[in-house]
Amino acid sequence: MSAKKTGAGLPRGFAYGATHCGIRKKRNDLGVVVAERGVSAAGVFTKNRVKAAPVLVTREHLRASRGRARAIVVNSGNANCSTGAAGLAASRATARAMARELGCAECEILVCSTGVIGVPLDAGRITGALPALIAERASATETFDAFSNAILTTDTRAKRSFASCRVGGKTVRIAGCAKGAGMIHPQMATMLAFLATDAAVPPALLSRLLRRVVERTFNAISVDGDTSTNDTVLLLASGDSGAASLRAGTGETEKFAQALERVCSDLSLQIVADGEGAGHVAEIEVRGAPSDRAARRVAETIATSPLVKTALAGADPNWGRILAAAGRAGVPFDPERVRVWMAGRLVCRRGTPVPFDEADLHRRLLEPKFSLAIDLGAGRRSARMWTCDITAEYVRINASYRT
Repeated sequence: MSAKKTGAGLPRGFAYGATHCGIRKKRNDLGVVVAERGVSAAGVFTKNRVKAAPVLVTREHLRASRGRARAIVVNSGNANCSTGAAGLAASRATARAMARELGCAECEILVCSTGVIGVPLDAGRITGALPALIAERASATETFDAFSNAILTTDTRAKRSFASCRVGGKTVRIAGCAKGAGMIHPQMATMLAFLATDAAVPPALLSRLLRRVVERTFNAISVDGDTSTNDTVLLLASGDSGAASLRAGTGETEKFAQALERVCSDLSLQIVADGEGAGHVAEIEVRGAPSDRAARRVAETIATSPLVKTALAGADPNWGRILAAAGRAGVPFDPERVRVWMAGRLVCRRGTPVPFDEADLHRRLLEPKFSLAIDLGAGRRSARMWTCDITAEYVRINASYRT
């Protein structure tokens, strides 16, 4: 089955909840995912050298628990980053309070935050709201939706996706939600994303599968070239589907990995489509590169070029900006062997223009989604990334984020 943005299909063994605890002025700003018993857990985190307190605490907890968890607690409106010892204490107090409510070890609680950097987090607001939130948790589409809305910041809409596959004759479900619209760029994880499945997967295998999928999805998108201090992707596996435990190297594990990738790919594209002020999503394909690394480097350079992104905003078929971005990526190639396509139309061959109907191509670039492709003629390796245009609205949003 393909991933779906709406509909039923929540995995068994999890409950969700959301509430307003007072970090933000009005909207819900606190959410929880609760496993009714200990489950396998895996995480992938930002590579930014500046890491928020919840990232440090959650990584520590996953190591201490050896990949086991009971719950995730997420607040929006405050990143709890660059807040020193007080920030670490706030994240630990949150985990401790949640563990007390569930009767589990503190290291089985994973914490995340998103919002403004450098503002002290009042953990009392969170811990005071947890008892009622835990009591009201439910395994329902409505509470899952409420959770996915409570984690948003500058997003204009929630991002949700669902998929399923068959393992040993049993249906295994995967559900995911994410937040992200700015500070989006490969360095893992480029946003917050929470995934749950009722497949039975040992923690070590779960971690390997998550890292593999993340590299091909969340690490293949860019909105603005910035990577957050709080980026986190968490995956919980309850085993409540009744299917046998997955093992490395089997066909059923591969089916599960493909379903997981469908969910993460869908969420990734929803993030790009909701890029701050964005109006267009572009798939960038680099072909004919000498290595995978070289292809990825060219793709990232094109995806983050301000001139390419502003041309996309204006639906301007200015293919020279794509060629110029590729040329400064630090990858050797012969410009006289290059071909460039925009929205499926060949616009450059052997590094020189190909006649095309500019009005027709302009209309194609007005579509919400289209493709950009470049063949370097320097090898057989390729890479794909997804990006969006950049507009004056992006500047407006980020110029007044704190005020």
